[in-house]
Amino acid sequence: MSTGETLILATLLLPLFTAGVIRAIGRAEDVRDTITLLAGIALAILCAAMLVRTGEGDAPSLVLAHPLPGLDIAFKLEPLGALFALMSSTLWAVNSLYSFGYMRAKRETNQTRFYMCFALAMAGVMGVAMAGNLFTMFIFYEVLTFATYPLVAHKGDAAARRAGRIYLGILAGASVLLLLPAIIIIYVLAGSTDFVAGGLLVDKAGPATAGLLLALIVFGAAKAALFPVHAWLPNAMVAPAPVSAMLHAVAVVKAGVFVLLKVSGYIFGADLMHANPVTQWLLWLAAATIVIASLVAMTKDEIKARLAWSTIGQLAYITSAALIGGAALTAGGLGMVTHAVGKITLFFGAGVIFAATGVSRVSEMRGLGRRMPLTFGAFLVGSLSVIGLPPFGGMWSKFLLITNAFDAGQPWTAWAMIASSILSTMYLMPIAVYGLLPPTGTQPAAFTLPGGAPRLSLTPIAITATLCLVLFFLAGPIVAFLGPLAGGAR
Repeated sequence: MSTGETLILATLLLPLFTAGVIRAIGRAEDVRDTITLLAGIALAILCAAMLVRTGEGDAPSLVLAHPLPGLDIAFKLEPLGALFALMSSTLWAVNSLYSFGYMRAKRETNQTRFYMCFALAMAGVMGVAMAGNLFTMFIFYEVLTFATYPLVAHKGDAAARRAGRIYLGILAGASVLLLLPAIIIIYVLAGSTDFVAGGLLVDKAGPATAGLLLALIVFGAAKAALFPVHAWLPNAMVAPAPVSAMLHAVAVVKAGVFVLLKVSGYIFGADLMHANPVTQWLLWLAAATIVIASLVAMTKDEIKARLAWSTIGQLAYITSAALIGGAALTAGGLGMVTHAVGKITLFFGAGVIFAATGVSRVSEMRGLGRRMPLTFGAFLVGSLSVIGLPPFGGMWSKFLLITNAFDAGQPWTAWAMIASSILSTMYLMPIAVYGLLPPTGTQPAAFTLPGGAPRLSLTPIAITATLCLVLFFLAGPIVAFLGPLAGGAR
């Protein structure tokens, strides 16, 4: 077995092995948590090694099985997949550290199940990131759905069970009814579902067929939360803050937009994306999603609900990049990373505020920032990055997404993004600013925890806030690394 094959196999098996160990030693909380953190760090190291090899033109690959001719269970890294794997594994480690503080501070039950399901979900993410074809990607995409269902329904009350049913119903239903038929049609047309530089379906599908397949995939990949398959996302906010952070940044929604970016570049290709008439309709729908979700976010006083609707709008930016294709794909890949880091910072902050004070509404936060300066300072940084202001990474992704939309002759998309950035300033900045204002009338909520914020949860917030700044300087190298996604094989 080659070094590349060993790396892929280790990356797939490490989260599965970790889940088994967590289940076996769950009663030993300190040991369980230490193993979880070490596994996240080890997975990030493996993914970093694969990213380096991919960048050097020696992308790891592995074929596990040949169920049918042209239908393999196979893995092959390319730049976008390598970047997605490294991003997710790194944030898994950071989110694990955050979870130790939050879950213990809130005295959450079923913590062993929580960490076990998180590890299983990461196995799904790694499979999606490294998949060499649509068939393999679909298998691990579904693993991710079912592994995260217990996390969404973690609390076990009526609201959590309802959220879990909506989550599973929409995501699994869309996959089976829309995404799977699209994969079957592609296999019939092309004799394969392999990801091919320039597009597998080039010369194999006409514009009408390509348009049908594109619509099936865009709505079938419901984790991307484009209207009208978005309702699972706001409902899932009943889950604990670490789960919300994972849904929005580490795994689920990013798997959705990753699928769309990958399919655009390696199944359809730029010419076929532009030739079919459905692309334009989907772009208009994405523009509407961007603006409407931002407007809804402004009406939400509950902070996690506001952030959830923000995510729906921000995901539609990346969906638009996938639909535009070409150079916009690299902007979408960068946006996937910068949004993940910015949004996880925001959910970390919201979770710490709730754990320390029990406050979950923006209207109740006045004056809290003076007692929790690190948390609110980090929230401000994450907000500035998501809005797209310098000197944070989100600025470059927003700039490239907007300019690519204009260059592609999609002014509605570009103006929708600009409007959304203005609206996001109006619904994100007041949270940080409001918290830093002096209290008037009543005093800010008292700490419900001794000493305030959970100590173990503060370090991750500082890490992700710092990454928002670091990504401002790494945007160029990331776009260059993703170049093959827009222009063919490395």
